[in-house]
Amino acid sequence: MPRAFVLVNVESGSEDEVLKELKSIEGVEEAYFSYGVYDLITKIRADSMDELKEVVTRRIRTLSKVRSTLTLIMMEE
Repeated sequence: MPRAFVLVNVESGSEDEVLKELKSIEGVEEAYFSYGVYDLITKIRADSMDELKEVVTRRIRTLSKVRSTLTLIMMEE
């Protein structure tokens, strides 16, 4: 099963709203606030690489307050 961490930057002040939205997306296993360069970090699991791509590109990156993302695909546990 493909997994990835997605680091997310959001519009200032919208961290709570976006975190709540992230947690409601199917495939998002975990989502947290982060201090530093990125505002939020999520852990995603999918059944295939195509599904993982769908979650990142069509569900996370299209959220209205998301400014940018960085996806780190995990190769092995």
